[in-house]
Amino acid sequence: MLSTRTEKDSLGSIELPADALYGAQTARALQNFPISGMRAHPALIRAIGMVKRAAAEINGQLGALTPERAHAIAQAAEEVIDGALAQHFLVDVFQAGAGVSFHMNANEVIANRANQLIAESRGLPLDEALGRYEFVHPNDHVNFGQSTNDVFPTAMRLATLLALEDLYPVLDSLSAAFSDKGREFDSVLKSGRTHMQDAVPIRLGQEFCAYAVAVRRCRNRLRRSADCLREIGLGGSAVGTGINTHPGYRTLAIKHLSDISGQHLIPAEDMRWAMQSNAAMAEVSASLRNLSLEVIRISNDLRLLSSGPNTGFNEIQLPALQPGSSIMPGKVNPVLPELASMVAFQVIGNDTATALAVQAGQLELNVMMPTMAYSTLQSITLLTNMLRQLDHHCIRGIKANRDRCEFYAHSTVALATALNPYIGYARAAEIAKQSIATGRSIIDLVREQNLLTESQLTEILNPTRMTGE
Repeated sequence: MLSTRTEKDSLGSIELPADALYGAQTARALQNFPISGMRAHPALIRAIGMVKRAAAEINGQLGALTPERAHAIAQAAEEVIDGALAQHFLVDVFQAGAGVSFHMNANEVIANRANQLIAESRGLPLDEALGRYEFVHPNDHVNFGQSTNDVFPTAMRLATLLALEDLYPVLDSLSAAFSDKGREFDSVLKSGRTHMQDAVPIRLGQEFCAYAVAVRRCRNRLRRSADCLREIGLGGSAVGTGINTHPGYRTLAIKHLSDISGQHLIPAEDMRWAMQSNAAMAEVSASLRNLSLEVIRISNDLRLLSSGPNTGFNEIQLPALQPGSSIMPGKVNPVLPELASMVAFQVIGNDTATALAVQAGQLELNVMMPTMAYSTLQSITLLTNMLRQLDHHCIRGIKANRDRCEFYAHSTVALATALNPYIGYARAAEIAKQSIATGRSIIDLVREQNLLTESQLTEILNPTRMTGE
C-alpha cells in the first residue's frame, strides 16, 4: 500500500496519509494552523456528528439523497457520535474563521467512512474507497443543503447543552454537600466578621448554608441562560435564507436533531438573526463567569477559616491531601480551594475571550465562533472536573474546631451591639473600646460595671440567641 495519496480541491493537489479519513481541506488546515496543538472538544465532535446524521436522514427522507448515500452518511455520522472516529478530527481549535476547517474535517471524515461502508457492502476493496469520493462526496452529499454558517453554530450550541448536562449534577451535589455541612455545624457558634473585623456572632452552619444557596442560585441561572441555546438556525444555509435546501428540510431536520440529541431544540425566530448573533453563547459564558466569581469568594473563605493552624483563624480543618512544602516539614496547604480559584480565573478569562468574539461579528455572520466554542466548552469541562474534586475531596471532609469558634464568639467586641437598646450606642462603644484595650470580654465588663442584671446578661448577651434562626 502507498503511504500517501493525492487529493485535489479548488486550490490544486495535496498529499496526505493514504489511510487518513480526512481529506484535502483538512490537510491544508493542518498546514495552515499549527497553533496550539489542541483539538476540538469531544462534545463538539459529538454534536456535529448528530447534525450530520439528522441532515442525511432528513435529506434522504425528502429524496435529496439516495437511500444508499443517506444510510451510509448517517451510519458514519453515528460512528462520529460514538467517538469511534475522534482520532481523525485533527484541526486545531484556533483555525480559520467561522469553523470552516473543522466543518470540512467532519464532512471529509464522514464522506470517506461512508465510502468505505458502501464499498464494503458492494464487496469492493476498502483502501480504494478513500479520497476518491466515488459514492459519497464531502460537499455534494454530506453537506447537502448545509453551510458552515448554520452547521457550526448549531453544533456549538448543541455541544454546550450536552456538556452542561455533566455540570448540573456536580453543582447539585456541591450545593447538597454545603447544606449537609450547614446542618452538621448548626450548633457551632463563632464570631461573624465584616471588613475583616469582629462582627456579631453567627453559627458556622449558617455560613455553610449560605454557600449552598450561592451554588444553587448559580446553577439555576446557568440553566436559564442555557435555554437561549435551544433556538437554532439549522436550515438557514449560507446567510439565513435557506438557499439550496428543501422547503421542508429546516423544520424536519431540527425536530430530528432534537430526537437524536435528547435536547429540546426549536427553529430560530429569524434565521438571519441566528446567523448574525451569538448572544446566547455570551449569556452562558457570563453565567459560568458568575459561578466562578462565587467559587473564588467561597474558596477564599475556606482558606481563611482554615488558616493556621496556630497563627490563623483555625475555625475549620480541611482534609489533608498532600504535603504542602518542600522545605517546611508537616505543612499542609488548602490545595483544592487554591485549585478552585485558579480554575475560576481561567473561566473568567475564557468569558472575556467569548464576549469579545460575540461582539466581533459583521453583517450576516460572526466568524469568531471557533474561539467561542473552545472557550465555553473548556470552561464547562474545567468547572465540572474541579467542582467534583472540591466536593468529594474537600467539602465533605471539613471538620469544625468547635472550641476555637466558640472562643471567638465570646471574644468578639461586636457583642456590644446588643447593648444599644439598653445603654445607648455611645456607652456601648465605650465598653467595646475598653474590651479592646484590656483584652477582657464584653460580658465581664458589663457585669463589673453593673450595667445589666445577671438575668438581662443571660438573655441579651447570649450569643446563640443573637444568631437568629
